[in-house]
Amino acid sequence: MVRRRPQPDSPPLPPPVPDKARLRDAALRHLARYATTRAGLLRVLARRIDRWARATAAEAEPVAVLHALAATVVADLAQAGLVNDAEFAAARARSLARAGRSRRAVSAHLAQRGVDTPTRDAAMDDNPDVELAAALLLARKRRLGPFAPAPMDPAARLRALGVLARAGFSQDTARRALATEPDEAEQRVNRLRRE
Repeated sequence: MVRRRPQPDSPPLPPPVPDKARLRDAALRHLARYATTRAGLLRVLARRIDRWARATAAEAEPVAVLHALAATVVADLAQAGLVNDAEFAAARARSLARAGRSRRAVSAHLAQRGVDTPTRDAAMDDNPDVELAAALLLARKRRLGPFAPAPMDPAARLRALGVLARAGFSQDTARRALATEPDEAEQRVNRLRRE
């Protein structure tokens, strides 16, 4: 369909109806730029439909049909292997752990992205050494514990424990991270970054 450019005096043309082909094209363009989950892709398409509905003052019934059509497009792309929640969760969990995020923080991030609980659990590493290395990485970023410029007094140690606790690390992991020797801490962080 060829759209004509509106004349200066005429009202703007309404946006085209987001049919299945347009929704699929929008989904593919999004997937070409961003890694996402099924739920994330569905949100992108739903926003597109909602923008169209606001621009055209569409009634609720056709909008509901388009939302169902968007769900079908996402299901088709998932079946084709273009959207895979398990692969997304595994890659994101590794990346976040290497950035110094705790298991709790990684789980919350994945939940926010629409990854279900079994997939989240399967994606995360249960190795306590990885959790300790992530805590040490955060300690290095914040110059805490073994990376502190000076020995920590009790008040500074308590603040450091608070920083690690707010980041989602358990008390045991936080205490172990703060008690680690600087050389060992650096080795653990480097090993985490290489994995």
